[in-house]
Amino acid sequence: MHIETLKVFCDIIESGSFSYAASQNFVTQSAVSQQVRSLEEKYDCRLIERGRAGVKPTPAGQILYTASKEIVRRFLELENKLREIGSVVAGSIRVGTVYSVGLHELPPYLTEFLRNFPAVNVHLEYLRANKIYEDLIEGKIDLGVVAYPAKRSQIVAVPFRHDELVLAVPPDNPLAKHNKVAVGQLQGQKFVGYERDVATRKASDRILREHGVKPQYALEFDNIETIKRAVEIGLGCAIVPRMTVENEVNRGTLRMLEFQEGTFLRPLAIIYKRGRELSPAVRKFIDTLTQSMLPKVGRIDRNAERAAREAERAAREAERGDGKGGDRLEKAEKTA
Repeated sequence: MHIETLKVFCDIIESGSFSYAASQNFVTQSAVSQQVRSLEEKYDCRLIERGRAGVKPTPAGQILYTASKEIVRRFLELENKLREIGSVVAGSIRVGTVYSVGLHELPPYLTEFLRNFPAVNVHLEYLRANKIYEDLIEGKIDLGVVAYPAKRSQIVAVPFRHDELVLAVPPDNPLAKHNKVAVGQLQGQKFVGYERDVATRKASDRILREHGVKPQYALEFDNIETIKRAVEIGLGCAIVPRMTVENEVNRGTLRMLEFQEGTFLRPLAIIYKRGRELSPAVRKFIDTLTQSMLPKVGRIDRNAERAAREAERAAREAERGDGKGGDRLEKAEKTA
């Protein structure tokens, strides 16, 4: 029996999916099925039951899973220690992130990392923010990259960078002829936004409320790409991270307006499970994200970066629900 087979079996049980286990281990779904059959033949018993709710272990399968999980964990720790001694950076990294970060923030960092460490496989998975935290705690992913990191006892958050929030409007919107807009001017505008439980939506709503605007949402979505398509066809305007709309602005399908009040920032962070042994590949990936000399976003300056620290405190207070987070939403005057 191979350690890899036990890892595949654990991934099936944890995810409830053969296809997910296949993607996590860079093999085909038929190869996963064959590995399960080989285990069942070896022990002469059924290990997995398939049902409408997904895949579940039989009593024998649960015994195998519990023991295998510990075997796999100790084997990965052994591999990490040996790779550290030999200075080998290889293996796989499972990263969970949201669309706005994965599609528009991470690509240059991924390119640099894979150029420097070609023996590493990076599996990028797009998830809702709450699922990223859950999968980290359950060990289904190694790292997460999220906006407005929540303070949780089981999670370590490493600051990554900051987005500038801007207003996106269709070219025929009356506001499109301007380069800047006062938040108060948005009263009466139809909005397209993230769903209510998304941290960026909560931050956008705080900005509007603090300036006396009660937003009217025409549509709500869970990802940035759908939001942009809705704005392009004139269904409303949206407060979005600057980098997510740069391509559409260049093509002329959207107009981007900065806010007259100053720069509103969205903090991003790398998160991982506290106490987890990080492989050399994972540590190098974190180093690439935090230490690379890649250009920062748009016009964000030092004053805005200082203001972002206040944003992080506000986000933590908002997560606790003490009511003070909204009062401290960061606003740094532009000097550019």
